[in-house]
Amino acid sequence: MNLPSSSISRRDFLSKTMAGAGAGLVLGAPSILRAANADGSDKIHVALVGMGKQGRVLFEAMSNIPGIHFQAVCDIWDYNLKGGIAKVRALQGHTPKGYADIDEMLATEKGLDAVIVATPDFWHSPHTVKCLEAGLHVYCEKMMSNTIDGARAMVHAMEKSGKLCQIGHQRRSNPRYRYTLDQLINGHKICGQIININSQWNRAVKSSQDIGFNPKLTIKQDVLTKYGFKDMQQFMNWRTFRDLSGGPISDLGAHQIDIFGWFLGVAPKSVYATGGNSYFKDREHFDNVMCIFEYDTPQGQVRAFYQVLTTTSSGGGFWESFMGTDATIKISEIASTSAIYREDSAPPWDDLVNRGVLKKSPAPPKPAPSADVVASYESAAPEIFELPGGFSKPAHQPHLENFFAAVRGKAKLNCDARHAFESEAPIYWVNPSALTKQPILFTSEHLSV
Repeated sequence: MNLPSSSISRRDFLSKTMAGAGAGLVLGAPSILRAANADGSDKIHVALVGMGKQGRVLFEAMSNIPGIHFQAVCDIWDYNLKGGIAKVRALQGHTPKGYADIDEMLATEKGLDAVIVATPDFWHSPHTVKCLEAGLHVYCEKMMSNTIDGARAMVHAMEKSGKLCQIGHQRRSNPRYRYTLDQLINGHKICGQIININSQWNRAVKSSQDIGFNPKLTIKQDVLTKYGFKDMQQFMNWRTFRDLSGGPISDLGAHQIDIFGWFLGVAPKSVYATGGNSYFKDREHFDNVMCIFEYDTPQGQVRAFYQVLTTTSSGGGFWESFMGTDATIKISEIASTSAIYREDSAPPWDDLVNRGVLKKSPAPPKPAPSADVVASYESAAPEIFELPGGFSKPAHQPHLENFFAAVRGKAKLNCDARHAFESEAPIYWVNPSALTKQPILFTSEHLSV
């Protein structure tokens, strides 16, 4: 929304954003949906490709969006396939056609408009390219691919086909993130000059264990081999194998590293990373990775630190913290983790509070005096302000709403394949830096399509 920074309160922004999510956040795209249905409706006929954990998450988010007809379900595991069919039947009262092979589905199904791709990372690019070439719009989970060349192929296929391809960096459509960027950082510049970014996603060992399975539900070996898995253990835990995924830095880190470039408006110039198998010693991918990206922005240099740990939940889970000379914004998909911290030296924000742009949090209680206090040159405690809350939809729903609005010609995509590639390209170089223990200075060859 291109509104003057002083003309909209956070309540107005959120109400307009939530009301307009189905109509898109950026208007003006030409009508794209191929034709109205025989009954005159504008239903979008959708195929679900991949009904594992993430596929089910996306389905639950889409179940709240009107005007979608789930026509087909595709998954190589009969357990997932039957489960997906049952979910569609329970939601919409009809039985979609089920397929184990995407080529058969594309050759058989008529009248499809769009495909939701939630297969393992190394299948994202082949599946997305097939669907785009078949004339279908695609919503594909992130990462775009397990390789940078696979991601490049998706951009080329989108642009050659003229079809839409949205990548699942769902924070791009989250009202809290959009308000923070458009109104607070760019509009009112409340951070001052951003100098550093600090971000993390930490998971406990219990949440990071290998996924087990019922031996009675094992996929036949010839099917596993056909689709790139050596056995059922690898099928269930593909995220831990280097040939099939980018590991924790892409599985978790990609969501947040995407925010760095989006908020700063530039690509990084370098990355230095380190990692190790400190607990899960038999895994191919590191169980902990830390990295530093360096950015040159019009306001000056910014260093962004990121860590992903699969061995502890300490530190409050996942969030991004933009640290500036006037304020720090800590932001997350979880409202209770989000806050703004105003530096004592910053200009007062009374006017922003009075106009509803910001809401001040209650002052925390002062700690009792302690005998072991050591005199130091401490900064004054920052004032704390709230980021917009009240966002009750499933995390992926606004991004999917934006996609389907674009299919109807009522919006532009918030994260098409080219823009997603620009944010993802630096991530592909984190593991190589960590493996070689060397910094990587980016050139156009590293980051270009």
